[in-house]
Amino acid sequence: MSIRVGLGYDVHRFAENRKLVIGGVCIPYEKGLLGHSDADALVHAIMDSVAGACKKGDIGKLFPDDDPEFKDISSLELLKRVYEIIKNDGYKIINIDSVIVAQKPKMAQYISSMEKNISECLGITPEDVSVKATTEEKLGFTGREEGIAAKAVCLVEKS
Repeated sequence: MSIRVGLGYDVHRFAENRKLVIGGVCIPYEKGLLGHSDADALVHAIMDSVAGACKKGDIGKLFPDDDPEFKDISSLELLKRVYEIIKNDGYKIINIDSVIVAQKPKMAQYISSMEKNISECLGITPEDVSVKATTEEKLGFTGREEGIAAKAVCLVEKS
């Protein structure tokens, strides 16, 4: 048995005429995030943490942003694909810990839904997925409300 840890980080800038999707939840807000897919920064960070723990590269390698197949695709669908890849290699996810960094909008009321969405894609329980949210006290690009960042850590086991 082998235990491995993966780290993920993702950033997207705000854009007009886009839905704001975080953790697979559509959050009412005046702007969305710019990206080739739905630009779900939280799920992207989680995918990178899972892929990294299993030495599968990152989402740019797995799902290139110049591939029309992935245009506007749900990041939850991509997360399911990452899970299938690592599961086929004998990996099992133990837990995910993550944080959303955003000055606005507030995320607290959506966190349990995010945890449920993520856990369903990864074959684990919502108790094995932790999503937190924080601001940067109006510092940096997230503090200036220019976008959203997310960080994630994943623990996996290979039998």
